[in-house]
Amino acid sequence: MRRDSRLSVALHVLLHMGEMGRVVTSEALGPMMKMNPVVVRRTIAGLRDAGIVRSEKGHGGGWSLARELGSVTLGDVYDALGTPAFFSVGNRDDKPRCLLEQAVNRALGQALSDAEALILERLRSITVADLVRDVPHKTNPRSKKGSVSHV
Repeated sequence: MRRDSRLSVALHVLLHMGEMGRVVTSEALGPMMKMNPVVVRRTIAGLRDAGIVRSEKGHGGGWSLARELGSVTLGDVYDALGTPAFFSVGNRDDKPRCLLEQAVNRALGQALSDAEALILERLRSITVADLVRDVPHKTNPRSKKGSVSHV
């Protein structure tokens, strides 16, 4: 089963945008992410709609941060992406006639709901800026500040 990696991709893009501190194109972000620029654009379009990033058209245009990363939680990014499903586990039949299967659905439904609430609570307590606190920074000779590079 294929996993939904949009949250991971969006967070990775935001961190690079924050580090770059300037307008950046999808064409520049694509190779950094090892992704097609079209996929990058689709992934961060929801972030624009949520006011996390902005897009600038024309010559010199691209994507830039609309908010400080310290004010954006992982939960904000998750919401902006359309709340992808956390789990692939689900009921075989949503409206079973069998009383035993109904009991299974209730138990699984409650457990999954509880787990999702805990995950969301945690995502809402971490800012995107928090993610870089323990990342070692390398000095980039082209930059005045340290930068993180892909290995």
